[in-house]
Amino acid sequence: MSADPVIKPVRYQPPGESRARRPRLSAARMVLLAAALTAAAVLAFLFMARSVALEFTPPASRISIVGGPAVEFGGVHLLLSGTYEVQAELDGHHPIAAPFTVGEERNQAFEFKFAPLPGLLTVEAVPTGARLTVDGRPLGATPLTDVPVEAGRRELRFTHPRHQALDMTLAVAGRSERQRIDAELLPNWGEVRYVTEPPGARILVDGEDTGLRTPATAEILAGEHEVALVMQGHQSHRERILIAPLEQREAPLIRLRQSDAQLRVSTRPERAGVTIDGQYRGETPVSAALRSGNAYRVRLFKAGFAAHSATVTLKAGENRRVSFDLEPLTGLVWVQAEPANAQLLVDGQAKGSANQVLELPTRPHRLEIQADGYAGYRTEIRPRQGLTQEVRVKLLTLAEARLAALRPEVATAQGQVLKLFKPTPIRMGASRREPGRRANETLRDVALERFFYLGLKEVTNAEFKAFASGHDSGAYEDQPLNKDDQPVAMVSWHEAARYCNWLSSQDGLPAFYAEEFGKVTGFNAAATGYRLPSEAEWAWTARHQEDGGLLRFPWGEALPPPNRHGNYADRSAGHLVGRIIFGYNDNHAVAAPVGTFAANAKGIFDLGGNVAEWVNDFYQHPAPDPTPPLGPPAGEYHVIRGSSWMHGTATDLRLSFRDYGIDGRRDLGFRLARFAETEQ
Repeated sequence: MSADPVIKPVRYQPPGESRARRPRLSAARMVLLAAALTAAAVLAFLFMARSVALEFTPPASRISIVGGPAVEFGGVHLLLSGTYEVQAELDGHHPIAAPFTVGEERNQAFEFKFAPLPGLLTVEAVPTGARLTVDGRPLGATPLTDVPVEAGRRELRFTHPRHQALDMTLAVAGRSERQRIDAELLPNWGEVRYVTEPPGARILVDGEDTGLRTPATAEILAGEHEVALVMQGHQSHRERILIAPLEQREAPLIRLRQSDAQLRVSTRPERAGVTIDGQYRGETPVSAALRSGNAYRVRLFKAGFAAHSATVTLKAGENRRVSFDLEPLTGLVWVQAEPANAQLLVDGQAKGSANQVLELPTRPHRLEIQADGYAGYRTEIRPRQGLTQEVRVKLLTLAEARLAALRPEVATAQGQVLKLFKPTPIRMGASRREPGRRANETLRDVALERFFYLGLKEVTNAEFKAFASGHDSGAYEDQPLNKDDQPVAMVSWHEAARYCNWLSSQDGLPAFYAEEFGKVTGFNAAATGYRLPSEAEWAWTARHQEDGGLLRFPWGEALPPPNRHGNYADRSAGHLVGRIIFGYNDNHAVAAPVGTFAANAKGIFDLGGNVAEWVNDFYQHPAPDPTPPLGPPAGEYHVIRGSSWMHGTATDLRLSFRDYGIDGRRDLGFRLARFAETEQ
């Protein structure tokens, strides 16, 4: 008989426990992994970074770089390629906030120069109240305290009505340093002592009573003057003198002859000049004390009237009044005006219809011609005796007058020329049936009404570098894009707008764009400062034709363009870009100097080809219809218009083609615009 089976305990194993367990990372291993990743990132940064030296004159006390990671070693910064802004400070100087672009070179250097803060001038002058100008700019009347004046060599000029002008040169230290100027102006008069017999005569200089009575010393401004010594019951003594500053002179004793007669002269009309025996006595009515028994020749003259003369002899003790009617001299003026209902004013008085013949005295007259709905016309005319003068006037409508008052062209401080345009409403976009049309080219209407100026040419590298000295448009496949006369490229929309504001400040124009921390945050539609053209302005200038039609391509209605019409993707660029215009040649593989090719019908260069161009508008798809003149009120991206040297397809070359973005490209630049007037 077999033994009973023995039941032995075994360990319970749940299903699935036999699968291998995954090892868990310990805290130490996680720390090591993080360190390894950090080290890899640092090594990658060090490998890709460029060595950039930022040089400041004078050396900066505080420097920060905005726009990406930056590591400093011994005064040299390690930066990745891209666009940055350096912010630097130095006590006593204006802070620097300037963009710069780090290229692909291993070692690069950028130079920046601090401008010292103004100095503070305290100015005292004798006498007080002297007017001070610095380099021709009025600064105010002395005394002046802590007036800011830019550092450098400055020309100061002090003036005072009764003193000689004082000029001096001052080296203004700047950096808020205080300097004191004390100036003393020399008198601009001489002194003449007059003694009369009998004493008590009034002293008049150029007809003005000095308030002095002889014997007295009169202060007389340097130059030539008429001096009269006048006493009741005596004949006046008159003489012309020429006196120098600080001159002291004593006139010989003057014996006044007693007069025993009085003459009073009046005329119709009044204010006629009077001379008695060749001595000017003033304007009528005038009185003169004369000696009896002498024959005096009285002469009268007034503009627009015939001269009149008479001889007068007075008796002892006589007090005579004489009056003369002056004979007017007249000439004929024939006025012809359009429109026919225009009205005429002569010297401010209404004369009825402007179309008439006037007989007017031979003196200056102000003619005004007015009509409702038209700009007024004003002129001055002096009729001539025996002659008929003709005045022909065609009044301008208010819109015509606005245009006539504006200059057809203006130039910036850098010499860029902008041309005036009076736009009309325009339909933008393209029909759905147009070959090559893109979905964002929807038809929409824009009511353009404000006159605007548009730059004849695109902004060049040299012009942009006056604003951002460190900018580099770079190169494309070893073809240079950074020559001075090539259009600037690799410029973001914000950089282009900030350049416009900088140029406005150079020309004393109100800034169009609002800025905060190097970014544009909005704009003032009423401002006349420089800006980017609106999309509608760009399209109107590029496409609008006098017959009301719209151009499809910059050259006409069909491909290909005539040779050397503009800078597009031609056969010389075949090794650089993917699509070219077959058989077309413009002899420029990349961007050409601005204005190389002929202007369009409105006189604007490179609206098709060379570089595509930033415009002011935010990009929106679909675009609103109707579209506001300055585009949608908000958005993330901005519109790009026009083809470039990289474009060679029918889609890209059409003038209705629109792109969008916010960062710079090698084939993207911009041109200037500004409103001609503030918003009506």
